[in-house]
Amino acid sequence: MLEKATGKPSGEVKVLATTQRLLKRPGAVKAARGLSHFGEHSIGWFAAGLVGAAVDRRHRKDWLVAAAGVVGAHAASIAVKRVVRRPRPDHESVEVLVGTPSRLSFPSSHATSTTAAAVLYSGLTGRNLVPALVPPMLASRLVLGVHYPTDVLAGAALGGVVGGLLRRRLARRPESKN
Repeated sequence: MLEKATGKPSGEVKVLATTQRLLKRPGAVKAARGLSHFGEHSIGWFAAGLVGAAVDRRHRKDWLVAAAGVVGAHAASIAVKRVVRRPRPDHESVEVLVGTPSRLSFPSSHATSTTAAAVLYSGLTGRNLVPALVPPMLASRLVLGVHYPTDVLAGAALGGVVGGLLRRRLARRPESKN
């Protein structure tokens, strides 16, 4: 994204490039790539839900609904991407450090599914997983140079809404309260 009259990087590109410059260390890049692979198509978060269903037999149905909700949140982000059609960062000051399945950037599907998983699985574990799971995934997308800051923020908001709505529905189910 270049500002039209000057050819200078936009504010988002500046924030992205600065974030990448400050955080891009070998260990951080390796961790970010690991998170990228884990979160690809929400597979890692879906698998975590299946593990929850296997371990917490009492709430198995809720874990399965939550895992499906994570995939649903991911699908919602893909639908928004196809409507918005914002291209991924492409500026000389940003280095892309991982492959992506599409050229579309807004919103970040990784941020969406991670936030949905954190919200839903928090309700099932009784622990607030959001601070431990969401910021590292959002930062990883910037470190890898594949999203603008607003992409990850919008993805987190979308995942929070989807996860929050489904979590409320799960909490109202009589079998969830056993």
